[in-house]
Amino acid sequence: MRFLGLLLPLVLIMACSSDVSESLINDIKKEKFKVSSPDGKNQIIFNLEDGVPYYSVNRGEISILAKSRLGFELQDIPDLKDNFKIKSKSYNKHDETWTQVWGEKKNIRDHHNEMRITLQEKSDLERELVIVFRAFDDGIGYRYEFPEQENLQEFNIMDELTEFALTGDHTAWWIGAYQWNRYEYLTRTSPVSQIDTVITPLTMRTDDGLYLSFHEAALVDYSTMTLERVDGLKLYSNIQPWHDGVRVRTQAPSVTPWRTLQIAENPGDLITSYLILNLNESNKIEDTSWIEPAKYVGIWWEMHLDKSTWGSGDRHGATTENAKRYIDFAAKHGIPHVLVEGWNIGWDGEWYADGVVFSFTEAYPDFDLHGVAQYALDNGVRLMGHHETSASVEHYEAQMHDAFQLYEELGVRAVKSGYVGHGQEIFWTDEDGNRNFEWHHGQHMVNHHQRVVELAAQHKISLNVHEGVKDTGLRRTWPNLMTREVARGQEYNAWGWGEEGVWDGNSNPPNHVLLLPFTRNLAGPFDYTPGVVDLLFDEYRPDNRVNHTLAKELALYVVIYSPLHMAADLPQNYEARPDAFQFIKDVPVDWYDTKVLHASVGEYVTIVRKDRNSEDWYLGSITDEEPRSFSTNLEFLTEGVTYLAQIYRDSEDANWDTNPYGFVIEEIEVRAGDEFPLELAPGGGMAVRFTPID
Repeated sequence: MRFLGLLLPLVLIMACSSDVSESLINDIKKEKFKVSSPDGKNQIIFNLEDGVPYYSVNRGEISILAKSRLGFELQDIPDLKDNFKIKSKSYNKHDETWTQVWGEKKNIRDHHNEMRITLQEKSDLERELVIVFRAFDDGIGYRYEFPEQENLQEFNIMDELTEFALTGDHTAWWIGAYQWNRYEYLTRTSPVSQIDTVITPLTMRTDDGLYLSFHEAALVDYSTMTLERVDGLKLYSNIQPWHDGVRVRTQAPSVTPWRTLQIAENPGDLITSYLILNLNESNKIEDTSWIEPAKYVGIWWEMHLDKSTWGSGDRHGATTENAKRYIDFAAKHGIPHVLVEGWNIGWDGEWYADGVVFSFTEAYPDFDLHGVAQYALDNGVRLMGHHETSASVEHYEAQMHDAFQLYEELGVRAVKSGYVGHGQEIFWTDEDGNRNFEWHHGQHMVNHHQRVVELAAQHKISLNVHEGVKDTGLRRTWPNLMTREVARGQEYNAWGWGEEGVWDGNSNPPNHVLLLPFTRNLAGPFDYTPGVVDLLFDEYRPDNRVNHTLAKELALYVVIYSPLHMAADLPQNYEARPDAFQFIKDVPVDWYDTKVLHASVGEYVTIVRKDRNSEDWYLGSITDEEPRSFSTNLEFLTEGVTYLAQIYRDSEDANWDTNPYGFVIEEIEVRAGDEFPLELAPGGGMAVRFTPID
């Protein structure tokens, strides 16, 4: 009866169309199933051929991914890669709108269709593997699930066989993986056929004019995924191994991170895609009232300029006197946090060679930790903590409970952490006393960072993680995980041009921040530390500079999103340029909505964001070495309301190279629907605040 029930609809379809019936019959024979996005454009096709699982992805009539393999190779037990049959399949529709605790958009719609395929081995083991596919209007995601079962308990993954079979030699923007300086490299551009193994997000443009971004979501108790090009245009999931070659140590039940592909018809739509967040679990912190997006200043940039030092001595930056000077400045200008680096014992000598030297509770004699923290509170400011581990995670974990407890007692609400060290310098000691060196982004470190964020939440402390694991949307689940570095930030501008003015990896060219919104920033917030207004460093490093105009530095507060944004420059430089500093003080770090008005990867971008706590809108527009002229319609403003546009722009003769300080501030009245001109100098930008006045 079951066979007849299946045959009857097939006969009816055959009576209508022999072509359709033949296709359906072939699909059934191949065990081929599909799920489409709510708008019908993105389609995931799963099929089992001779017991081997594959998937492919289409957007309309365009093939995005050809037949791509799925599965695992395991250690000392049979692999989970073939000899499967389909045990069951199910479909589900989901549509909800959820609210971020903070973010670039307050209310996010999670609208997707899901297909679950349960595979079972044909062998006597009968082990099961579930693959869950989700199709969104802005892309797709899928992950593996290992159900609880008798014949699969603890096991080691030696290789994840996930493939992404590209259908063209697309233009790719990429950074190589497994490098000594982790992710802190300039982005390169080439056809896919010229890449080897790269980090994610990996962004591409196809000949069909589509934009793709490959990444992962919800990275928990697993190893970070890189993408290795093999077999022509096929990308392979190369997950970072442990010291002994094992990729992941796990057990059933468990799940992998989501493998994600965002798909857009223009690059700006990648920026406003929230697929990564939608694939993470909802917030696990019940009381979030202590998590506050904010700006900060601090004792940091002066060390990069070599004005002072992290280590103790005559030029020690983290003194009580200097910290109070920064606190006074922050209090005067309404900046909530003051970061102090170099306050704790351990910075003398080659601290980066072995972080076992650090104490996370004991201050240098010239820094009164308790007194400075109280002085900050008395002036309506909070001290921002700092934990540099120098990649000695074992040493840090032995102290971090006491360190976070101390900070909580001092009223600290945010901590910047650091993991300076070469790519494979994380180490731990086994039972035999051997040091085992691990990659910064392997499972060992993923689990460490998870322990840190959960401990920090217990002490009501938010995190700003440097040299850590890339963002995969966990900020939704743990909103105290506020921002990260994991890329080249502002500090590279303090270290030199390289030989004969050639970009040699030691400084950021003018287009660096034009690549970030379409690559690194797609993963999540970035603590780039913008806002340097003394662009040429004449007093400290006259051979170095920031390769932007002054207006471009201001626009970065809108273009590069971070809920903790630093005003990176020295207090005296802001006091010398109060006109530019005014925008830095005014611009929010928490948004109700975000829109992209103009976008071209590596060339230009214009972003507008609406303040979550007022009716103000802010605009940031930046360009590479080329000047740009745009006209944008102010249709995002509220109809019938007049706004005062406070404009911070390049002067007519501004140029990042020859006249970076060419700068004009002006005010005009505008309304929704007005055409608004944007004139950007070479390497320049524009920042605008739109405030309702009636």
